[in-house]
Amino acid sequence: MYIGSLLGNATIFLTVWAERSLHTPMYFFLANLAVLEIFYSSTVAPLTLVNLLTMGRIPISFTGCGTQMFFFVFLGSADCILLGIMAYDRFVAIRDPLRYTLIMRWQLCAQLAVGALVLGFILALQLTALIFHLPFCGHNRITHFYCVITLTIPFSLISISYIFIVAAILKIRSAEGRHKAFSTCSSHLTVVLLQYGCCSLIYLRPSSSYNPEMGRVVSVVYTFVTPVLNPLIYSMRNKELKDALNKVTKRRLLH
Repeated sequence: MYIGSLLGNATIFLTVWAERSLHTPMYFFLANLAVLEIFYSSTVAPLTLVNLLTMGRIPISFTGCGTQMFFFVFLGSADCILLGIMAYDRFVAIRDPLRYTLIMRWQLCAQLAVGALVLGFILALQLTALIFHLPFCGHNRITHFYCVITLTIPFSLISISYIFIVAAILKIRSAEGRHKAFSTCSSHLTVVLLQYGCCSLIYLRPSSSYNPEMGRVVSVVYTFVTPVLNPLIYSMRNKELKDALNKVTKRRLLH
């Protein structure tokens, strides 16, 4: 799954970078998401594989645990914020298509992408610093770590964006136009439901009904499975990306 995640997301990034027809705000954010997914899964997967191979005989150090927590929350937060930005991008494209390129200019896109990283960095730094100022003694196990703020605030922004998107789609008179408008955000909506659905099962449920074993299984899904599925979802449900991928592949084979 880890190798599949690396290959899939690297393919998405390289296809967007190589194909000029994909040099648009939507694919710019998708390429950024692909890079984030590569580093996000890499914060956990290598150590997990080492533990599987050694049957857990190599414990993580206190400093290593803090470092892993920081990068996991940093990249996970940036990932969630970027999904919120992508929802806004789809709203602008459907709500005001004639002024889309004027509103979503490259300078704004770059600022939004950098902003996602900066916000993720600040949240991760604060959370890690607060947690590791607590007293720790003995060989304790931290079952999960996550910042609920990074789950709820971007999801709220995504929900609001999709309320406006649905309202804008319903105003389109032709059935073909409504279908075309919805198809532009179906891949993003599928990824959002997959990512937030898994996280909600762990972090947005009453503590009385929490099951640690179930939590571990679900955490494996959003840490390993989701980064593998995201490139498949976008490449299978997006005709423009699929055509560009075929074009780039044929070009490389001819050379």
